[in-house]
Formats: sequence, C-alpha cells, structure tokens
Amino acid sequence: MKLTAIATILAGAVVALPAVAQDRADWPTSLSISTGSQGGAYFVWGSGLASLIGETLSVGASVEVTGGPVQNVALVETGETLLGFSTMGPAQEAIAGQSELMPGMEAANLRALFPMYQTPLQAVVLASSGIGSIEDLEGKRVNMGPASGTSATYWQRYFESAGMNVRASFAGASDGAGQLGDGLIDAFVYAAGLPTGAFSQLAIENDVTFLPLSEDNIKAFTGAVPTMQRFTIPAGTYNGQDADVPSVAMWNFAIANKALPESLAYEITKLVLENNPRMQQIHASAVETLAENWDKNNFMPFHPGAVRYYEEIGITIPADLR
Repeated sequence: MKLTAIATILAGAVVALPAVAQDRADWPTSLSISTGSQGGAYFVWGSGLASLIGETLSVGASVEVTGGPVQNVALVETGETLLGFSTMGPAQEAIAGQSELMPGMEAANLRALFPMYQTPLQAVVLASSGIGSIEDLEGKRVNMGPASGTSATYWQRYFESAGMNVRASFAGASDGAGQLGDGLIDAFVYAAGLPTGAFSQLAIENDVTFLPLSEDNIKAFTGAVPTMQRFTIPAGTYNGQDADVPSVAMWNFAIANKALPESLAYEITKLVLENNPRMQQIHASAVETLAENWDKNNFMPFHPGAVRYYEEIGITIPADLR
C-alpha cells in the first residue's frame, strides 16, 4: 500500500474519532463536584454523576461535601471547584453581589450547564408533637440544614420576616433527621429534591407529619424571593403521607466555572441530558432533568459548551444568556 493511501486512511480515522477523544488536551485530570450534606439530594446526585463521568468520559470525578448552594456558588465562582449544583436564588444573589459568603462581589465566572429539578421547601415533625402548622414552630427547636444551604438561607429569612423566634440549629440532612427521631429537636425544615433520602428514612422509622404551607406562608415566600414558585409535594412521596402538601420550590441547575474547557462542558451537558433513564436511576428527581427546562434559568449565562449542545438539538439560547 502506498504511503499516500496510508496517510489518507489515518486521516480518516482521526476525523472519525468522537469529539471527546479529540479535544481532551485542556481537560483537567480530575473534577470535584460541589454538592451538599450526606443524606440530601445533591449528595446522591453528585455521587451518581461523578460515577457516570468517570465511566463515560474517563475523567476521575469526586464529590465535595458542602453546606449547599450558597457555598457551592462561592466555590465554583472562585474556581476551587469547576462544577457544582445550586438553586437559582443563591446563584442570582451571587451574580448581583448579594451573596453572604461574597458580600459586594458580583460573581462573574458562573455559567449554567443544565436544569436539574425543583427543590421544594419541606417541614416535618413527629406526629406526637401536636405541631400542625408553620406558625406552631414559634419558640421550638428547629433544624434548618447546613447554614449556607438553600434551606437555612430561606427558612431563616421567612421566620425573621414573620417575626417568629425559633431555636435554630444547622445540621446536615442525615443528622437533622436523626435528631428529630431522637426527640432532640421539635422540627426539621429543609429544602431538597423529592424524595429526600433523609426524610424517607425518617418517615419509615417514625410516625411523622409533613407541615403544609398556608396561603399566607406561600405568598410571603413567593413575594420575597423572585425565584420561588408554588409547588405541591404529591401524596405518597413519603411513607404515611396520605395527602398532597402545599409548598414552594425553586429550580436547581448544574453550574460551572467559565474556565471549564468548552468541550468538557459540552460532553457533560450532553451526557446528562441524553441519558435521562440513567439519571432517574441515580435520583427520581431527574424526571425533570430535560433540555426543554433550560428556560428556568433567565439570568445566568450558559457555558459555551452547553450552548453548543443546545444548538445541536435545536434550542436557541438568547444572546443575553450567552
């Protein structure tokens, strides 16, 4: 065979290689994903995504246990991690320079990758407590999840705006559920995707009541936080939960530092959005992890790698979100 023919064959082989094999020169050797506390949806999501990235893209990925979205936004913005998860409220506040961890600093490095799911606010008590409403938490011992998480951030603001005094603590999901089951606290209020593992276990081991948000509670939340919207926790989400529970929720997005290589951002976005059955095996909340939900983000620029994927499937990202 002539050398020119061999060269032609080799050139064709290079062209045929998938993008993931061609564009790895600037890829990091490992990725750390900022998630949340153990027992929460972020931790489960992150663990599953790290495994999927490792298996499919051959990049070592690991989970960073954090205090949740507020901390995740700070970690991704500063480049301490290149990938993480956040609810929309903390991300929007960081971009506006209102993050409690980065006061006065407008986050300029945050980029959206893909929509994840809605995070509802949840409140649970032991049925034997006699607590039947959010207002009944006045003066009670209430765990709100990690101090820098979505839960603690917005529940604290609500209690303060309502003039309610609660005896707050800030343990992670698994610890908070354990404390409630042991009677060390009176209530556990949280924010996480459905079903929340710690709540599921709590409801199996104890007779619990999930507190509904009243119309006044809902109006207070949605009026104060633009990214909040009405939400219903469906009956049967947890053991013994026989009725729908009115609540509020905000969307979660996977976020990246703008320094994440474009080709890697593209591959991660594509990997998640084209493998929804696998994502649902990781966590049931991924039923909402669909490309069509890209528009639940209307303020954070999308990473160029994510934009490239959306355009490939016929979704045009507006100029002000690029």
